[in-house]
Amino acid sequence: MNIKSVIENPKLSLVQIINMSVGFFGIQFGWDLQRANMGRIYEGLGANPDQVPLLFLAAPLTGLLVQPIIGYLSDNTWHPTFGRRRPYFMIGAIISSLALIAMPHSSALWMAAGLLWVLDVFGNVSMEPFRAFVTDKLPDSQVNRGFVMQSLMIGLGGSIASSLPWLMNNVFHLENTATLGHIPENVQYSFYIGAFFFFASVFYTVFTTKEYPPTAEELSRMKKEKGGISKGISEILSALKNMPKRMQIISLVQFFTWPGLFLMWFYYTTAVAVNVFGGIDASDPVYARGADFGSLTLAYYSVITFLFALVLPKIADLLGRKTTHAICLLIGAIGLISVAWVHDKNMLYVCMTGVGIAWASILSMPYAMLSGCLPKDKIGVYMGIFNFFIVLPEIIASLGFGWLMKNVLNNDRLLAVQLGGGLMVLAAIICFLFIREGKKTNEILSTKLKIEEDRSV
Repeated sequence: MNIKSVIENPKLSLVQIINMSVGFFGIQFGWDLQRANMGRIYEGLGANPDQVPLLFLAAPLTGLLVQPIIGYLSDNTWHPTFGRRRPYFMIGAIISSLALIAMPHSSALWMAAGLLWVLDVFGNVSMEPFRAFVTDKLPDSQVNRGFVMQSLMIGLGGSIASSLPWLMNNVFHLENTATLGHIPENVQYSFYIGAFFFFASVFYTVFTTKEYPPTAEELSRMKKEKGGISKGISEILSALKNMPKRMQIISLVQFFTWPGLFLMWFYYTTAVAVNVFGGIDASDPVYARGADFGSLTLAYYSVITFLFALVLPKIADLLGRKTTHAICLLIGAIGLISVAWVHDKNMLYVCMTGVGIAWASILSMPYAMLSGCLPKDKIGVYMGIFNFFIVLPEIIASLGFGWLMKNVLNNDRLLAVQLGGGLMVLAAIICFLFIREGKKTNEILSTKLKIEEDRSV
């Protein structure tokens, strides 16, 4: 934390922090609907299990290309009405919602894959500035709570989104099976509902939360920025070269954390359908029940994320951010590895409890650990660069894991999920052993006290 942040970032009320986080509730519908259902959609449209990773390439590749550029552009944007980050929230929400509405009408693999690219490009446009939004608005003393509130909204949105196919079938009695080349009716309506919540939630944040206007010095800097995207790429490369040491280590933790999640999203739902329920393919009612139940347990881990996010700030204050994160990653790894030993379907809830605890921490602690070591005028750029270390392992998995799945794992979906758990263990070890958390210096604390005394005079 620097002196500038002490002066310019007053503490916000709980209602204000909730308002600025509601948009993430809607954005999560876009991500969780695809995570829980795209593997099922692809297999229903004729894909083999070893083709699924490549078809998921849209999310990481668009994140790699879009997030740092949007971060740079939003750092250098100011609109007198909509501010710095909120224009990107709106553009992303509008186009992502349209892609969600169109997805259920996919009649071929190429169409579903193309719409996923559109959804992920503009999902990233909407999502990336939300991370910088927390650092823009909150003082360091509330950063934990800001990112944890985003985790809470992600957990709430994800739990509803992932459970929608099950709800559409069991409550509203929509069909959950379809012939080859078609998407089940319960999945179709889930995407329509997701489009509504994506749009409505983001626009709620846009119209209930204001941004701090830039200083005259910052406006002058923005006006001097020339060159558009080419200038942005140069700025991104420079920032990448000069990454703070703590960011380098946290990035390595991210690099080994996220493959575990990707492999779960690639294969978990269909693994439950085939390995736990004994289904054959998308036209088999047993497979359909298994896939719906898998989505329901994914919804359950999002509920755990929502609940655990309520106590996570207290745990982080007590144990420190890095220790908290390392423990949560280990709990999540145990959850993923133990999926392969399940014989009673209800034991999947126990496995997903561990994943939900890890997910709450993954969505908040790495960003909270970063908050004090990044330059204030490049927050968006660095948050975009940080995303490199989330998407690069997914790109590697998308391009190479299909071969491994076919030739080494014999298309065993559960082995893939277990492998992801092993990588999460490695991430926890790196986090605990190598991250050094910064502490506020006496000089900064005394400066803060002096400023507060001056304001009270």
